[in-house]
This record gives sequence, structure tokens and C-alpha cells, in this order.
Amino acid sequence: MELLTTTEMAKKWGLSRRRVTTYCTNGRIEGAIMKGNTWLIPDNAIKPEDPRRTRKNSDEIEEGAK
Repeated sequence: MELLTTTEMAKKWGLSRRRVTTYCTNGRIEGAIMKGNTWLIPDNAIKPEDPRRTRKNSDEIEEGAK
């Protein structure tokens, strides 16, 4: 298992480095560790769902469009 930085994972997942850092800080990426002031993430970590895009929000948007 290789450990990747937030920049590397951001590129892999198609997210901003800041979003990946936020996921790490909030404990949303299993196996992420802080080494000094750098987050290291297992290369096989699962991309967390974006909490800003929930199913409930999608349903509300669709209901409003009808």
C-alpha cells in the first residue's frame, strides 16, 4: 500500500486539494494519517460522498422543478 498526499489524491479523485484536506480533517477518509503537517492517504482509499450533495437535496430540487 502506497501513501499519497492530498494533492495526489485530489488529482486521482477529480477534487480540489482543499476538499481532500477537509475530508481528512473531518475523519471521512479511512486510513488517512497526519505526518508533520501533511496528510497521507492510502492509495486504495475510497472517495467519500460529498455531504453537500445528499439524496434529500436532489429530491427537493426535482420537486421544485415540477
